[in-house]
Amino acid sequence: MHSPKEEQGEPLKRSFSEANSDPPDWMVLGDNETAKEEDPSSSSKPKDFNPRGYQLQVYEVAKRRNIIAVLDTGVGKTMIAVMLIKDFGQAIESTESKKLIIFLAPTVHLVNQQFEYIKDHTGLEVEQYYGAKGVDEWTLDCWEKETKEHDVLVMTPQILLDALRKAFLSLDMVSLMIIDECHRATGNHPYAKIMKEFYHKSNNKPKIFGMTASPVVSKGVLSSNNCDGQMSELECVLDSLIYTIEDRTEMEACVPSAKESCRFFDPAQFSSLDLKAKVEASWLKTDASLSNLQSSLQTSHKDMDDKLKNLRKRLSNDHAKVLHCLDNLGLICAYEAVNICLENILDTTEESKAYRESVLQYKNFLEEVQCRIGESLPLGDKNFLNSGFDYLKAVDLGYISPKLHELLQLFQSFGETRQVLCLIFVERIITAKVIERFAKKVSCLSHFMVSYMTGSNTSVDSLAPKIQKETLESFRSGKVNLLFTTDVVEEGIHVPNCCYVIRFDLPKTVRSYVQSRGRARQNNSEFIMMLERGNMKQRNQLYDIIRSEYSMTNLAIKRDPDSDPCLLKDHTFEETNVFIVDATGASVTADSAVSLIHKYCGKLPGDKYYTPKPNFQFTSSEGLYKCKLTLPVNAAVQTIVGPPSRNSHLAKQLVCLEACKQLHQMGALDDHLTPSIEEPSENACVSKGKDSGAGAGTTKRKELHGTTCIQALCGSWGEKSDDAVFFAYKFDFKCNIITVVYSGFVLLIESKLADDVGNTEMDLFLIGKMVKASVSSCGQVHLNAEQMMKAKRFQEFFFNGLFGKLFVGSKSSGAPREFLLRDKSSSLWSPSRMYLLLPLEDNSTDELRIHWPGITACTLAAEFLNKNSLLGTEQSDDGGSNPSLNSTGSPVTDCKETNIIRFANSSVDANSLRNTVVLAIHTGRIYCIIEAVSDKTAESSFAETVDTVSSEFANFYEYFYKKYNIVLKHPGQPLMLLKQSHNPHNLLVNFNDEGVSAKASQAGVVNEKPRFHVHMPPELLLVLDVPVSVLKSLYLLPSLMHRLESLMLANQLREEINFCSSNIDIPSSMILEALTTLRCCESFSMERLELLGDSVLKYAVSCHLFLRYPNKHEGQLSARRSLAVCNSTLHKLGTDHKIQGYIRDSAFDPRRWVAPGQRVLRPVPCKCGVDSLEVPLDKKFQTEDPKVKVGKSCDRGHRWFCSKTISDCVEALIAAYYLSGGLVAALHVMTWLGIDAEVDPSVVAEVINQASLRTYVPNYKIHMIESKVGYNFSVKFFLQEALTHESVHESYCYQRLEFLGDSVLDLLITQYLYNHHTDIDPGELTDLRSASVNNENFAQVAVRHDLHKHLQHCSTLLSNQISEYVQSFTESDNTTRLDPSIKGPKALGDLVESIVGAILIDTNLNLGKVWRIVEPLLSPIVTPDKLELPPFRELNELCDSLGYFIKEKCINKGEVVHAELLLQLDHDLLVGEGFDRSRKVAKGKAASCLLKDLVVCIHKSLSGHEKGNRGISRKKRKHDYVDSSQTMDDDSLEPTIPKMQRRAEIQLLDESKKACSATPATPVIVTVKTKKGGPRTTLFELCKKLLWPMPSIKATEHKSSAPMEIGEGPERKKGFISFVSKIILNVPGYDIIECTGDAKADKKSSSDSAALFMLYELEQRGKLIIEETL
Repeated sequence: MHSPKEEQGEPLKRSFSEANSDPPDWMVLGDNETAKEEDPSSSSKPKDFNPRGYQLQVYEVAKRRNIIAVLDTGVGKTMIAVMLIKDFGQAIESTESKKLIIFLAPTVHLVNQQFEYIKDHTGLEVEQYYGAKGVDEWTLDCWEKETKEHDVLVMTPQILLDALRKAFLSLDMVSLMIIDECHRATGNHPYAKIMKEFYHKSNNKPKIFGMTASPVVSKGVLSSNNCDGQMSELECVLDSLIYTIEDRTEMEACVPSAKESCRFFDPAQFSSLDLKAKVEASWLKTDASLSNLQSSLQTSHKDMDDKLKNLRKRLSNDHAKVLHCLDNLGLICAYEAVNICLENILDTTEESKAYRESVLQYKNFLEEVQCRIGESLPLGDKNFLNSGFDYLKAVDLGYISPKLHELLQLFQSFGETRQVLCLIFVERIITAKVIERFAKKVSCLSHFMVSYMTGSNTSVDSLAPKIQKETLESFRSGKVNLLFTTDVVEEGIHVPNCCYVIRFDLPKTVRSYVQSRGRARQNNSEFIMMLERGNMKQRNQLYDIIRSEYSMTNLAIKRDPDSDPCLLKDHTFEETNVFIVDATGASVTADSAVSLIHKYCGKLPGDKYYTPKPNFQFTSSEGLYKCKLTLPVNAAVQTIVGPPSRNSHLAKQLVCLEACKQLHQMGALDDHLTPSIEEPSENACVSKGKDSGAGAGTTKRKELHGTTCIQALCGSWGEKSDDAVFFAYKFDFKCNIITVVYSGFVLLIESKLADDVGNTEMDLFLIGKMVKASVSSCGQVHLNAEQMMKAKRFQEFFFNGLFGKLFVGSKSSGAPREFLLRDKSSSLWSPSRMYLLLPLEDNSTDELRIHWPGITACTLAAEFLNKNSLLGTEQSDDGGSNPSLNSTGSPVTDCKETNIIRFANSSVDANSLRNTVVLAIHTGRIYCIIEAVSDKTAESSFAETVDTVSSEFANFYEYFYKKYNIVLKHPGQPLMLLKQSHNPHNLLVNFNDEGVSAKASQAGVVNEKPRFHVHMPPELLLVLDVPVSVLKSLYLLPSLMHRLESLMLANQLREEINFCSSNIDIPSSMILEALTTLRCCESFSMERLELLGDSVLKYAVSCHLFLRYPNKHEGQLSARRSLAVCNSTLHKLGTDHKIQGYIRDSAFDPRRWVAPGQRVLRPVPCKCGVDSLEVPLDKKFQTEDPKVKVGKSCDRGHRWFCSKTISDCVEALIAAYYLSGGLVAALHVMTWLGIDAEVDPSVVAEVINQASLRTYVPNYKIHMIESKVGYNFSVKFFLQEALTHESVHESYCYQRLEFLGDSVLDLLITQYLYNHHTDIDPGELTDLRSASVNNENFAQVAVRHDLHKHLQHCSTLLSNQISEYVQSFTESDNTTRLDPSIKGPKALGDLVESIVGAILIDTNLNLGKVWRIVEPLLSPIVTPDKLELPPFRELNELCDSLGYFIKEKCINKGEVVHAELLLQLDHDLLVGEGFDRSRKVAKGKAASCLLKDLVVCIHKSLSGHEKGNRGISRKKRKHDYVDSSQTMDDDSLEPTIPKMQRRAEIQLLDESKKACSATPATPVIVTVKTKKGGPRTTLFELCKKLLWPMPSIKATEHKSSAPMEIGEGPERKKGFISFVSKIILNVPGYDIIECTGDAKADKKSSSDSAALFMLYELEQRGKLIIEETL
């Protein structure tokens, strides 16, 4: 056949010959090269491939015009397509506009196969698309992303059709469309619809390349005219010419063709008429019984009617399957068919009683048939298929049919080789399944692997796509030898090694014949058709198919290409009814409208008792049909009547099309004609993309944020030398020990503080005592220039001398040693933190009197240190003698009195030294004198005085001379014993409280260290004329100021929110609580507020949505609410208002707190890469790295914290305002944040008015319900609506009210729990809410108050479940459950919620009144002592506290899950088992059993008074079983290792449960990481794996006054404190092992050392093998 000439001016033909006049480089052949066909299923990736001559011929024609390549299977049509793809790909790359190449394949298998082939043979970006990937739910954004990132899209035609109809894709963006198996483009196939609806209407058509082996698809014999007509029709639809190769010599030489043959079998001789009659009778009897049951049911219970219809249809299908197997396969296969039907029996556990009885009748029918067939098989079906079985006799007896016997003979002819790959095509799925089972039992076929493959339709016999793919791959790879299959693998599937194709059932079309024959790909392969002897019908059918193939081939070769374009031009396609959206071009036709309506209904909210779906009713008049469409109650439109039509099918389509138009007009279908899904606006929510990792508002994501500057602390007076006026705030301290006195202080600040900030109180906790600090406003204070100078110098001097350093530089650092305050100290002051803290004189009046004498004394001391040369050089001018000054600065004369002690600046009576404040002039440190040590002088032994074994110094005289070059002038004076404490402490945490110390330690809070005293010669001490009470108060100031600064920050946020009300005040302390996380280790945190705020926000948004969108159904309202309150939305709103800067997310570290004028002693330089204080909201400042520390800030205030913290803070703020100012204040915060939750009172009134106009049928039951609820509705319709389930098909249902009532109950119950349980931790409060706000609890409320009787519904299943649930309660007391395992139907919980929602609207949103009505219904509300956690969680928490591990095993045994939990105690093994259809429930049952045994064992081990308590409550576990937790290094996020206070010695009551031994039979191989925390982690994981109890580790502290050598190797260093840890490990059934580690400088390192010793000890004992140490 000659290639067609290029058409000039033909718009439907696209030519690329000009752009590609020469053959591309990638397909140039050598002189003698012969191409070998590429395997489309091959995973290899060849760089080049060489096309054959006929492929090049087709390719050249395809470049010039649209063609349908008609070529035999296996000749390489896909290679031609790839050549075109490469050609077009090069052209696309040279153009600016993005163009796509689309490859269509009719099945998912072919999509997978062609995708792999194209990807391997082109350099283009290729992707595949099919329904299982969720493409049906994609949006425009998803498709735009795909088209942007890929060049070739391989998909099923339905995917493309849907995308085109939704206007997600357009053919204008496609340059080449390849259609595989294009013969399917007829009738209503998606291929045909794509071409008719879009291609032929397109102005910019893509090039078409179709591929097929058979261009005709009709059944039966085809005349030349018929073939020609079908080919012409296909050409018209595809706008392409059929093209094939006339000279087939090369194809026949290169491509192996199968040898065709027939195998004949005898007609069946065994008569099964009697058996068939019995089966038929049994079926008729069962069907009649089901029909009678269907008629007797309530007509209102439509769900049961549909289920019975489906069951009867299934019964009929199974009956037909059995008869088919009897007729065609024999008794054995019929028996197997019944077994298969029995295996597919429906699970009716949760179905109604009537339906369970119906399924039982259906099952009885199958069992009866099984019995009947079994009677004809006296030997059964298992033992007679062995090697000695007489198959001919089996045929005579009817055990197997002659046809099946011939198939066995055929298999046996293959021999014993395992290299055979054979496809057996059957017509029915049941045939494939039963023969596959039969073949597996035949002993002579045991060397073959047998399987079957069917399609993934909706029938019970279908296979899942995943199993289909796995089966096909097994066949391709040779793991399966015999594959029984339906027509699912007829087309396109390439199995190059397939050597036999058997048509067990004859093909019905020429297409099926050609395609199945083409599956035989191997050289010398065979295509075998099985025919019945003497069956002329079968023989004629086969002859007709062969003649049709011949006609088809000849016509394809002889087609005249020159006449076809005119034919295509003149052809017009029938215009179908279509609706097009002007905005997007999305379209829906009459035939696609039906499926769109079903999809729309599927998106409506429903439950297990009601599935939303359309209802069609037909009427006819004068030969025309009308269809009435009724949509579910929650649809945007309810009833539509379509136009008159010529038949009912068209009437149904047209009414659906009209419904689509109306739904689009109402917004229920969007502009892409997809059901409207509530999505956030651009700035409403932070979306999470495919590759974005953890999203905003999640705990996994960590973000870097700055800290907001406190405006109240800013000041501009720092550089001024004139007078200044300050606002003064007095600090008073009162200790609970009367004899302990603290001096008052005054805070001088430039800004005026809010009243509740400047007048506040707080408790400060010291060891053994508590100080109540009070802050009060004292008006304004004026300071002159001199006072300003002295005040600043006092603050610089005292805070640096007490908490920092007055000297900078040292010999070791290389910098000269200088006095910090020698020059101007302006660098120590920052405008962002400008305030003064000055001591007050003690007085009993309220008058503010600053202690100027003490301030002046500090100024003089600073001058002394500044002027004295000793402090500036290592050697003084007078040879190192110690200069002494009196209080006036003149030299001190020798005093003859023995009681006088000479200090650096004065002489003091020895009897009045106690509590004198002094400064060491050589170190610049401030101390407090305890006493003069009369028997110790500078000449006394240094070692004895400092309590050290050995020292390089003989005495103090020598010590100061050698270390400081100071010669003591009065070495005979007694040494001063000084109190040393130069570290401030966190006094906001009560370390004396039980359990707080461990909690604070984990969070990084510094514990109170043991106090050390020092000895020092008096002549090196400068006496400061400052009372010791001032010194003591200074230690309180860091904690006090930290709290005060936090309150200032809270007030600053309060001012930004700016809620103004004359009678409502929002305390700054409440806002501070909302800004404080648990990590701060305060007595308060945002956790409780966050819980309440969540409920307040949910309620406010729910009310707003309910009232604003009266026409939106519950699903749409829930979607909008979820978007409005989700963490990502709250995170964005919070960051938009910079809330992150206010959040306190770390415990107060007093060592890093500095006062103005104080030098930072422990700087943390900023390494965050941000120059500003505020951190930009950028992805580079987000991470999921677990090693990133949260909470700790750098010197610029940058800190990492969890993204969810911001969302939690937003909710906590809402709760803070709600508690202080009610819903009005909370709504103000939401409005400030940008949350749309305002409620217009007029809208509420309108809703009530509209409901009062609705039709209400007076009913005595309404009054009965009102009496049960305790409320008389003013608008009765609200209650009527609240009682109506959607299955009733009224124009209303309770779903919207249930949506509202859910949020009302959530808020009311949460608020009740919040107010009544103030002493429980947030976690327990959450558990209380979960136990109170759930469907089960509300369902019990419905039963207790008899509300369930009034639920209006039409569901048999719901009726049955309600009855069973009610029967689970005791008759005398509706609060006691006989069977707690029976859970309440969701509809009962919804009923209570909808009634509450109705009450809320009827009371005009009066929450207080609603609570007064609802509280009696809900009572009793669960309390902490009656709170029951889920058994599995309770068990886990208890085992965590005891240091035990649980091993979990879950095994599926049919439809039942068997859960087994193993718990290894110190000496014994506990086992808990549970069985249920649900994995979760089975685990819960196993945990419940295990928990009972464990509690018994614990109580046996407890003392008498401990047995009085339950012993396993959360608080009890915290304090009784676990004393503290020893965590790993801060850089490590490895699990914590609890340290036991004691472990209960647990013995089992039943000795038969003794552990056989937890010691592994073979040593466990472990890898040990020696980094900090590594050994402990390895030991932890080992114990968890082997179920060994957690080891206990105890560290002992060793102190020394002299430096000690600690550690070895690189870790060796000097220190005064070391730790040695002892570890005890109980290996059950073996021994208790103890090890002691080396001395280390810190507890964690010492614990690691002990853990490492334990691992080595276990290795020596053969318990493990240490493979590698990292």
